[in-house]
Amino acid sequence: MIHIQEPKSPWEVDQMDWLKAVPQSGDRGYNACLVIVERYRKTPIFLPYHEDDTDIDTDLLLWNRVISHTGLFRNIINDRDLNFKSAL
Repeated sequence: MIHIQEPKSPWEVDQMDWLKAVPQSGDRGYNACLVIVERYRKTPIFLPYHEDDTDIDTDLLLWNRVISHTGLFRNIINDRDLNFKSAL
């Protein structure tokens, strides 16, 4: 196990994971959720999406809903889920 140092500023270290097979919700029929935790303030962000969204859809979701407001992530912690592997 790798020791992760505590971040010294917001958005320095972020954790990301997907919640899948959640009950369908919203007018758009979302059935999954991308969870991002900003570790400095331990602030969660929940982004609804469709389980069959592509990696491009996920990139656009992150850009439009998070990165455009916070800047690029410096360090991302994930569980090496296949969703993190880019087809580009």
